[in-house]
Amino acid sequence: MTDLLHSPVHDRHVALGAKLADFGGWEMPIEYPGGGVVAEHTAVRERVGLFDVSHLGKARVSGRAGEVSAVDFVNSCLTNDLRRIGPGQAQYTLCCQDDGGVVDDLIAYVRSEDDVFLIPNAANTTAVVELLRAAAPEGITVENLHDAYAVFAVQGPRSDEVLTSLGLPVDHDYMSFVETEWQGLPVIVCRTGYTGERGYELVPAWDAAGSLWDALASAVADQSGMPAGLGARDTLRTEMGYPLHGNDLSTEITPVMAGAAWAVGWDKESFWGKEALAEQRAAKTSRLGRGLVVTGRGIPRAHCTVLKDGEVVGEVTSGTFSPTRKEGIALAQLERSVAIGDEVVVDVRGREVPATVTKPPFVEVGVRKS
Repeated sequence: MTDLLHSPVHDRHVALGAKLADFGGWEMPIEYPGGGVVAEHTAVRERVGLFDVSHLGKARVSGRAGEVSAVDFVNSCLTNDLRRIGPGQAQYTLCCQDDGGVVDDLIAYVRSEDDVFLIPNAANTTAVVELLRAAAPEGITVENLHDAYAVFAVQGPRSDEVLTSLGLPVDHDYMSFVETEWQGLPVIVCRTGYTGERGYELVPAWDAAGSLWDALASAVADQSGMPAGLGARDTLRTEMGYPLHGNDLSTEITPVMAGAAWAVGWDKESFWGKEALAEQRAAKTSRLGRGLVVTGRGIPRAHCTVLKDGEVVGEVTSGTFSPTRKEGIALAQLERSVAIGDEVVVDVRGREVPATVTKPPFVEVGVRKS
């Protein structure tokens, strides 16, 4: 068995008694003592939480090949249109196969015309880097910086207060970032997150991560918040209907099917998978991502079959108990004949659990993007 990798603040999680598990080859905290997933989830929704997500990948595309800049190159590969944003802004995008299947979803940070920083998912970083390297013309460099940076997420209504107490910037727009310093150490502060709440993701150098984590943890505690593990991260993102690669997006589930067509620059001249995705979009025959709210007793999980009038109409891709709603919710791939508002049943371990088809998000939260 391959040894699991550790974040630069792994010792902090161990000291706190965190329950740890394998996430993309990294041993990361699922939950902490003192309440677990529900308490951590509630802290983020009502106050503030601190996540270590240093397992996420980091990569850099830099340089220029003649008139082709790093931005031009990345834009010709990934789905979204980087020309919609400029330096100091970030964008959600996807890396697709020629058949439209999703290799990964990631965030692209445009630092300059010749410098794009990428944050892919942990398990897919190597694949994304290798695909970009293979396609890169001479003059453009693609670097895997997975263990060069940490990533911390401060999420919740009081996230501004946390960062302000450390002298970090909080007044920039949603999906924009500031490259700054904390105690003389460089850190990127981006207005992004995976919870639906106002929040920030901070990217410090790996060697500087421990001192920043300690300061953030203290400031979060001052706001009656707490560290939160990847268990709460999953319930929070599911309540918002945010996809998880490997579940709601995959090499079999395209952006069209997952409801992520908004992250595709359809008018761009080219990107990986464009032809296949355009054909699928026009055909309007594939399954589509929908939400399910359970109306009976039972918690839907990934791969549970969904039926309507006794016929199989789809499959759950992500399912959980919603701490906010206090009932089961799910994301599912359903046939196009199934409409919002329809009643279906989910096969949960041989029991037919009734559910209503809905459009995520499942909760109204304090998203403040302005």
